[in-house]
This record gives sequence, structure tokens and C-alpha cells, in this order.
Amino acid sequence: MDILNETVSVPALGLPLAAVPGDGLTALAELGRFGGLEIGVWEMAPGTAADVEADEVFVVIAGRADVEFPETRRRLTLGAGDVVRLTEGDRTVWTVHETLRKVYLARS
Repeated sequence: MDILNETVSVPALGLPLAAVPGDGLTALAELGRFGGLEIGVWEMAPGTAADVEADEVFVVIAGRADVEFPETRRRLTLGAGDVVRLTEGDRTVWTVHETLRKVYLARS
């Protein structure tokens, strides 16, 4: 789906997502590109997963999670309505308590 080719409303909370291959916790839907950024909806089921982040800004639209940054010992507690900026190369550990869904813009 490319939301930039037409005027549309995307039901981000109810949008069907595709499972990320090889990962039983996450799913996503890429919606298109805007100003060189990828736009999409991403979801993670309850559980824990480690990641290395891309440059990204996202808005949590559902769920609850903690994101730890082991190298700096920082921790973010996330819930619906939170806006977050991640920096490329940050190592993170996501602990999702209630299925987390976010709308993101990322540099890829």
C-alpha cells in the first residue's frame, strides 16, 4: 500500500499486518514513503526482544512496553499516545506487556 499516491484514511488500529519472517512476536505493514522516510504500522506481541534501531520517530497507538538501552542503562516506559525518537545504532531490549502497536517514520 502506498498512502502517498492518493488521499486516504488508514485504520492504523485495525490494519491487518504481516508477520515478520523468522520472528514470532512482530508484524508490520509498510504504507509508503514520505520525504525519503518509510511510513508504516508495526506491532509486537507480549514478550522480550533485542534490536539495533534505525533512525525513527513513532507514535504508540496501543499497548504498553518498556524499552531498555543496555549501553546507557536508560529505560523508556511506553503507552498509547507517546511519541518517541530512536537513533540509528542504538541497541535496545523491548519488553512488551500489552501488545504494542505504533505508527512509525524511519530512515531506511
